[in-house]
Parts: sequence; structure tokens; C-alpha cells
Amino acid sequence: MKNILLLWLVLSLAACQHTTEKEPITSTPEKKEKTFPVLEPNRYNVGFLIMEGVYNTELTAPFDIFQHTIFRKNIKPMNVFTVADTDDPIVTFEGMRILPDFNYKTDSLPKIDILVVPSAEHHLDTDLENEEMIAFVQKVDKEAQFVTSHCDGAFVLAKAGLLDGSVSTTFPSDIDAMREMFPDLDVRKDVLFVHDGKYITSAGGAKSFEAALYLCEYLYGKEITQSLAGGLVIDWNLDDVPHLVIAED
Repeated sequence: MKNILLLWLVLSLAACQHTTEKEPITSTPEKKEKTFPVLEPNRYNVGFLIMEGVYNTELTAPFDIFQHTIFRKNIKPMNVFTVADTDDPIVTFEGMRILPDFNYKTDSLPKIDILVVPSAEHHLDTDLENEEMIAFVQKVDKEAQFVTSHCDGAFVLAKAGLLDGSVSTTFPSDIDAMREMFPDLDVRKDVLFVHDGKYITSAGGAKSFEAALYLCEYLYGKEITQSLAGGLVIDWNLDDVPHLVIAED
């Protein structure tokens, strides 16, 4: 009898173990709902187009300038946000990871008043083959008040056809490459930025600050812009900055 009872216990334990192995308990992680930045009314909506390999300075310099407008009184300040073709983090050329605010492929985007195209690692080659990205730039351009680029971001504007008939500039050592790639464009040297119509193209790098400050001076005047520059410890005097403004008709 004892042997039978012992055998029954062994078989029961084996059955329990077999059942546990066949039916593991699993849990499905909850998918978090995407959150979007709060865009305050009566502000300029400024969208920064980012992608893999975007350069830190061309992104953060104008972002800092424009974001600080919310701390100035009696002006129409700016909502600043990033836009990409993914919900996944973007890795900059320098290794910073940035979670995009909006995905232009899947999200309903706010109207963008000012589009900023910072330079990215592949703006001279594979990025220019991204038809969806180029189409997005062309779409935003139709309603934007200003479209700006820094460094090689000008290649994106040129590929989208936005600079046809306009004067522009880009990163100093890539000016010849831009002239070769887009031979019909008027690309200037020896200037840090060019403002032609609603397009502002800059040499990029640390001079991205100057191009952003220029747009602020254009919108808000000299006093506000000097205040913005002072808040970021930047010496700002437009007269000291080599630039070109094409007179409007």
C-alpha cells in the first residue's frame, strides 16, 4: 500500500511539472499612450525636422533661441517641437538620443509656421533620396511663413525645389558641392546666412545662433533680440554679421 501511495505522489508531481512547462504564465506589457507637447495658442509653431545623424548644434542653437521667446513680454512667442518619420529615438551624429514630438507619417500635425531643417550626416546623399521626407518639406512649405536651414540642411530645401530662383548659402566647405549638385541655384560664399523671401539659409555650426537671432530681430525688433542673446550670453550685433538680405519686391 505504501508503495502504491508513493507511486501516486510521484506521478502527481510529474503531472504538475509537465503542466507548468506546457502552460507558462506570461504577461503583456501595457502600451503607453503617446503624449504630445502642449502648443499654446497665439504663438508661432516652429517645427524642427530631425533624422538619424542630425548634428547637435544646428538643432539646439536655433531651438534654444526660439524657445526663450516665451520668456519675453508683449511679443508673439514660439512653440518649438521636433518632427521625424518615426516614434523611436533619433540618434544625433554626436550620440544624443532625442524622442521626436511628432511623427509626420502617422500623427496629425499642427500647422507649422516656421520650419527648421538642421543639417544631418547624410544630407548630401541618402537623405535626398527619401521621397516621403522631401514631400513633407514641400507640403509644409505651402503654408509656412518661413523655411530655414542650417549647414547642409540647404541641400534638402534645394532638393525639394524650394530654393529655385532664390539666393542661398550652406556650410562653407560644401558650397562647391551644392553648386555642382544644383547648378541652376545661386549659392553664395562669404556670408553666414542669406534671407531671400521666406527662406533663410545659414552656414550652420555655431553660426546657427546668428541666423536664428536674425529671424527674431526680423520678427521682434532689435531690443527683444539683444535680450534673447544676452540671456544666452551671446554677443549680438547684426551689423557685425556677414549676411545677405535680398530686398522684397
